[in-house]
Formats: sequence, structure tokens, C-alpha cells
Amino acid sequence: MTDPTPQDTPTPAKRGVPLTELTAWLDTYLRTADFKDWSNNGLQVEGNSVVTRVAASVDTSERSIEDAIASGANLMIVHHGLFWNKPLMVTGPHRRRLQAALDAGLSIYASHLPLDAHPEVGNNAMMAFALSLQNARPAFGIGQMGELPYELTLQDFAERVQKLTGEICLVHGGGGGTGVHRLGIVSGSGAEYITQAAELGLDTLLTGEPEHKHFHDAFELGINVVYAGHYETETFGVRALAARLEEQFGLPWQFLHLPTGL
Repeated sequence: MTDPTPQDTPTPAKRGVPLTELTAWLDTYLRTADFKDWSNNGLQVEGNSVVTRVAASVDTSERSIEDAIASGANLMIVHHGLFWNKPLMVTGPHRRRLQAALDAGLSIYASHLPLDAHPEVGNNAMMAFALSLQNARPAFGIGQMGELPYELTLQDFAERVQKLTGEICLVHGGGGGTGVHRLGIVSGSGAEYITQAAELGLDTLLTGEPEHKHFHDAFELGINVVYAGHYETETFGVRALAARLEEQFGLPWQFLHLPTGL
């Protein structure tokens, strides 16, 4: 029996993995450079040069940084990072977040749109898989669309989503009693895609949070919209990505569940 090739052998966690190797792999795997995003995707805070443990969080906050440090992680993967387009003064909570991370040697890697859109570990791909979506394919730039194996009533579908996310859904039955079969999925803030979903012939759009300016769109266009929470629809990607790092590099990881209720 031949020895496994190096790429088949995860790096033992006790040895750790160089931060530069990890970030290069993440940048390539997530196709970070391919996305125009108002998030500064990639390594936002450089900590220890070797990574031995990973934490995954939807948001970057004082609490998530404290919890990541307490877990023994020296790399935190986040969906919502510290830096968004314009520079921020290093004062107040922003200073405290940076100070805590730097003092502990905690690196922070952010992936916003690349992680929404990724075909394997993305928020939308993972939700499509969890809902057994058939013929799943990209839509809305970062989302997915496809067909459920069989039609569900809107109530049954909402209950299924609630069991999946743990969040009570807000349901707008714009379809006038139609069931759920042709489904679109956009994690986070996706109410702006209601019109496009209707144009694609979908009967239901699953997204995170509502916007008042799009409230009437669902009812005037005759499409159901299920809002399952911005936070809860974006827990899937960071967890799947951390698990992928464990598979690739042998790094243990922990998900930091800090729900916002939004």
C-alpha cells in the first residue's frame, strides 16, 4: 500500500499551519479577487504566524473576538468583518476590537459576497442542499434557485425553514395561497430581489431580512417571501468553510453562535 500523497494528508493540528499558507488557500478557494464588494475581503487582521485552531463567526464584535480568544483560536473566520470600504478611525469599540485581537495574536479573515456565492460552502448553496433543492443553480448574483422535490404549503415550508435555522420566520404570502415549489434563495438582505424572482417564474423567495420599501412588491407581483433572519441565513457558510479547513489542514474549529435576532 502506497503512502498518501502530501495533498491527501492533513497537517496535524498540533504542528499548526502557516497563516500565509492558509490565507493563500482561502483567497484561491473562495475566488476572493473575483468579487466587487464593499467588504474588504481577505485577511483583515494579521495575528500569529502559525494557526493551530479556528473560530467561525457571522459577525465581528468585541464579544465574538473575546469568545474566539477564549476558545484558543488564533484565526477567526467571519462573514461580516471589521472594515467596509472607507477607513475607520481606531477609536471606541473599533479600537477595542483591534486591540484585543492584536494583543492575543488573533488573525481575522473576512469573506462577505464570496462566501454568499460559493458553490460548495456558500450560505446559499448550503441552504439549497439542506432544503434538498433540485436542479440548484446560481441566481441573483450570489444566490441559488431550483425546485423542491415536491410542493409544500407555504406554512409547511416556513416551518421547515424554522426547524433548519431556529429562527421564527416572517412570512409574506404574496402568492395568494400558492404553494412552494420553485424557490429562490438569497442569504442576508435579499428583499431587493423580489422583482427578479417573480420575473424568473419562482413562486417563493427565501431570504434574510425585510425592507419596508419592498413590502408591497411581493403582493403586487404575486410571489411568496419567507424572511428567516439575516443572521440565521448566514451561519451556514462560516461553519461549512471552517469544516472545510479542518478537512484540508486538520485544524480543529468552533462555531461562535451569537444571534442578533435580526
